[in-house]
Amino acid sequence: MLSQYLSSIEGIAVYPLFSLFIFIPFFLAVTIWVIKLDKKFLNYMGAMPLKDTLEKEEKKESLS
Repeated sequence: MLSQYLSSIEGIAVYPLFSLFIFIPFFLAVTIWVIKLDKKFLNYMGAMPLKDTLEKEEKKESLS
């Protein structure tokens, strides 16, 4: 039923093409950005949650 309703709308074919033209450049830009990221930065960001947890545990131990 939905496809019959959508096919009756004039110019509806433009929207999927418009979405595709937005998605492809965005996807490519994000992919290139991720590939070019500095590995040191990624390692630093990956260690942040662990570092924060360790610092909190050390503070608790020092207060005890």
